[in-house]
Amino acid sequence: MTLHKILKYLALVIGVVGMIFLGRIIATGDDAIKASADLQASHLDPYMWIAYLVLLAVIVLVAIFVIVGLFRGSIKTTIIAVGSFLLIIAIAYLLSDGTARELKDGSMLSASGDHWVGAGLVTFYILAGIAVASMIFSGIKKLAK
Repeated sequence: MTLHKILKYLALVIGVVGMIFLGRIIATGDDAIKASADLQASHLDPYMWIAYLVLLAVIVLVAIFVIVGLFRGSIKTTIIAVGSFLLIIAIAYLLSDGTARELKDGSMLSASGDHWVGAGLVTFYILAGIAVASMIFSGIKKLAK
């Protein structure tokens, strides 16, 4: 049996088990689960463990395929791509500033935390701009041909 078939059947089993757990949650109802800690443990915990299992499987498979892809392909291209991404993050960090802020719930966000949030937003804007520019450039290039 190939790996594809094994993973397909495993996904089917996990999906069916998840649907059973979801059915238990829906049948019990929101109010009853919110009111009882025992129902929360017996109904929500198994559903969350299925989610953790799926997340772990995805992380492991992605890590395996990334490592295999690194050794099959050009390591130089990978290092250039990762280096470019780290450079964009460094530029975004330098462009953002951080000040301590009070959040809506009354807790405080540190200046460092605010700085990293700003850097994340600037990184997103830079990468989105690069994506839009590359789509426009690709469209213009196709029109020129």
